[in-house]
Amino acid sequence: MCHVCIFPARPERSRQTRQKLVHRFFASKNKNRISVTMNVSHEISLLVEEIQRLGSKNANGQTSVKFGVLFNDDRCANIFEALVGTLKAAKKKKVVTFQGELLLQGVHDDVDVILLQE
Repeated sequence: MCHVCIFPARPERSRQTRQKLVHRFFASKNKNRISVTMNVSHEISLLVEEIQRLGSKNANGQTSVKFGVLFNDDRCANIFEALVGTLKAAKKKKVVTFQGELLLQGVHDDVDVILLQE
């Protein structure tokens, strides 16, 4: 094994060939990372649509929905594999806000999820 790269050092492989293999390996890793980022953005946009569908305007004119309503909705259950993770990502991107770090079914059913970006 070559100490510099992750591919075995073989006499028939030149250093340039090994470098190309390493470049291809890491290029494919970056494509996967971009794909994951696009999936998170897509899920957040779906979340915005569902909050608009289920929610109502609050006193500040922002759309809000109770976490329990969102969690127990059949359509949301079919769309989101991990609703709590999507909410956490949306909060990190300042698309939604809610009290606390993590929302749990039952305990946080009455917590408002407020849409910051329409």
